[in-house]
Amino acid sequence: MSTENEGNTVPPAPSAPPVPVASPDASPQGAAPEGNAQGAPHPPVPQEHPAAPAGQGTAPAGPASDGSWPPPPQATPSYGSYVDGAAYGGGGPSYGGDAAGPGAGGPGAGWGASWQQPAPKPRSGRGGLVAAVLVAALVAGGLGGGLGYTLAKDRDDRGSTTVSAPDSATQVRRAPGTIANVAAKALPSTVTIQAESSDGEGGTGTGFVFDTQGHIVTNNHVVAEAVDGGRLTATFPSGKKYDAEVVGHAQGYDVAVIKLKNAPSDLRPLALGDSDKVAVGDETIAIGAPFGLSNTVTTGIISAKDRPVASSDGSSTSKASYMSALQTDASINPGNSGGPLLDASGAVIGINSAIQSTGSGGFGSGQSGSIGLGFAIPINQAKYVAQQLIKTGKPVYAKIGASVSLEDSSDGAKITDQGTGGAAAVESGGPADKAGLKPGDVITKLGDHVIDSGPTLIGEIWTHQPGDKVTITYKRGGQEHTADLTLGAREGDS
Repeated sequence: MSTENEGNTVPPAPSAPPVPVASPDASPQGAAPEGNAQGAPHPPVPQEHPAAPAGQGTAPAGPASDGSWPPPPQATPSYGSYVDGAAYGGGGPSYGGDAAGPGAGGPGAGWGASWQQPAPKPRSGRGGLVAAVLVAALVAGGLGGGLGYTLAKDRDDRGSTTVSAPDSATQVRRAPGTIANVAAKALPSTVTIQAESSDGEGGTGTGFVFDTQGHIVTNNHVVAEAVDGGRLTATFPSGKKYDAEVVGHAQGYDVAVIKLKNAPSDLRPLALGDSDKVAVGDETIAIGAPFGLSNTVTTGIISAKDRPVASSDGSSTSKASYMSALQTDASINPGNSGGPLLDASGAVIGINSAIQSTGSGGFGSGQSGSIGLGFAIPINQAKYVAQQLIKTGKPVYAKIGASVSLEDSSDGAKITDQGTGGAAAVESGGPADKAGLKPGDVITKLGDHVIDSGPTLIGEIWTHQPGDKVTITYKRGGQEHTADLTLGAREGDS
């Protein structure tokens, strides 16, 4: 299934959910909507189905090479959009934008205002009656307080014992497991990211502290505009703002790591959970900057696991991202992209990346908003990717060494007759070749996970690491077969 990365549509996956969305263009503290394809409508559906490189996952029936990046599906429905597509500067799905509205409230609205004589009764009319009732209620409250004080004072004069209220209100104590407590501890370790290209294009997204050295984890589509000569800033809830630089980014995983310049010494990395142990129904807490509203906290539950999601920002140079996502109904909008999805204890279980939306705009931005279908990259996968990016600056992808079709299907991932650029569909000496797989074979399972399409296979392969041993179930000539293979590795996005 494809989703939106804040504004762009991606090739659909048979039984897969919607895809990532991008973040709107706006400063972390600003109120301007995102301009990227992160939380916008689904990216346009390609007209043809390209074949994915062997080892990447899937590729359309046509030339596709295992070593090259699998081009986004062309003749299939979009899987979704990035939540923060605004970072790309486009109008696609967004992860979260920047658009703050005026504050509410006005003079005289405070709870601590002193009591005053009620206004005269309205002369007539239903509206006047309502006003009178409200005034009467307020007066009653004022009189009650006044009488209570007077009676207590009189009793004191007569020597009677009274119990007086403390001078200040009792502080509210929240248990460690409450959402308020979790949010209070996690917010100081999140940042609103503003990415800007050399020509001024950009958008807003979110990130979180990964280590004490100043590394921040976010989505690739959030920082894409600033990769080549652009500018990055990260703003903490305290208002402290830092310049940052891209350490490494992985388009296929949609994960990126940036580093703060002159990072403070008191950084507190968020605790990482175990996304493999997450269960449907578990509580979730999402933190981000939806439509530019920095430091926003929303809640929900895990609605589903292992959702195949494919997305891209819809640009001609964009490469599709694939994930076996955690689905949540916590509200995620453009600007939320790259932010943490927490469990009830406050541990990070995922990175908010995409949403499925109806395409309606929000805050007048024209970007799509949340309808309760959000998708996050499992943290177990994101952690591995982030560590590789910090170590070498390049992502490492697991691969089977076969090109598969990316066209819409529900029967499985079919190995194409030819790879990209005329290369062999099954890499000679690669994992698939050694396992006996051939062009035309249809892969229906990877381990215990059902495979219904090429994008689903790619997302599932990428939940593993090179060197992992997996069992492949496939059909050939109507007969079902199984084969064990050891996943290979491919470095970089090219």
